[in-house]
Amino acid sequence: MMKLKAALTSVALAGSIAAVSTPAMARDTISIVGSSTVYPFATVVAERFGTKTDFATPKLESTGSGGGLKLFCQGIGTQHPDITNASRRMKPSEYDMCQGNGVTDITEFRIGSDGIVIASSNNAENLDISLEQLFLALAKEVPNPDNENELIANPYDKWSDIDSSLPNVAIQVMGPPPTSGTRDAFVELAMQGGCEDLPAVADMSEDDMEGVCHSMREDGPFIEAGENDNLIVQKLMSDSGMYGIFGYSFLEENADRLQAARLNGMVPTVENIAADQYPVARSLFFYVKKAHVGVVPGISEYVEEFASQAAMGRNGYLKSVGLIVPPRDALMDLQDKAASMPNLQKSELL
Repeated sequence: MMKLKAALTSVALAGSIAAVSTPAMARDTISIVGSSTVYPFATVVAERFGTKTDFATPKLESTGSGGGLKLFCQGIGTQHPDITNASRRMKPSEYDMCQGNGVTDITEFRIGSDGIVIASSNNAENLDISLEQLFLALAKEVPNPDNENELIANPYDKWSDIDSSLPNVAIQVMGPPPTSGTRDAFVELAMQGGCEDLPAVADMSEDDMEGVCHSMREDGPFIEAGENDNLIVQKLMSDSGMYGIFGYSFLEENADRLQAARLNGMVPTVENIAADQYPVARSLFFYVKKAHVGVVPGISEYVEEFASQAAMGRNGYLKSVGLIVPPRDALMDLQDKAASMPNLQKSELL
């Protein structure tokens, strides 16, 4: 973790220098925006890249996946980013936005996986829960127990109020704030996964359904913990009735103290997450603006470093900082893609 923190500090400094010293239309530093989840991994690659090559250390900004794609798709020219990171795949509507603004040649790289866990102290009663039960515990509005087609303010105080097989303790879950990429992924994968088939939302428009499925309760059982996962761990250790939401890599770092809930019958493991079998697993991506390759120095070389065996092999440095790296065949495909830079087609996103 110290190496990761040092890399983040170094790249942040390099980015600050680049921001004030490099003219917008005469840039020699790679500009990367996007996902806060991918940011630490991309930062480590950028630091290695800046150290081992003659190119400037890339400048990174954590803007969120959606914000990064919006910036990336604004146009061609060195006033716009070269690369954007994403903790989800580009949407067809974002692809259309890129195309409409002249960003027609894009290469997509799937760089690995991450999983979001529900963790507790090893001394706590572990959860074995479905996504629907998790939604019922944490959503702002839920179906009326007496009328499944009607939504009401969440009435559940204890896990056992939802199902008698669940712990007879108060619902207390600490999780990330709305600004977090982990929060975005959690509501999209876990909350929506447990909500979208309920009769009460069946006839809603997509926007209205997301409004219900993505809204976390605000009456106490869900507690926003900020971006400090160490704070969550400390609270879990002091309160056996508390559960926490964070990425798998942090669970792995604290495996001697924490346990993970079983979701839809599946335990979060490296194998289950990499195979997309764990229900709250997500793929991580970055996208390259091909029109900038050869204009801003080092883009191809940065991509090659990211896809290298040293970075993403079985013993690669990204694995050591928590990335669930792709299996061997997928990594070879990624390296081939780094060499050929094929254009992403809209049909691949549908």
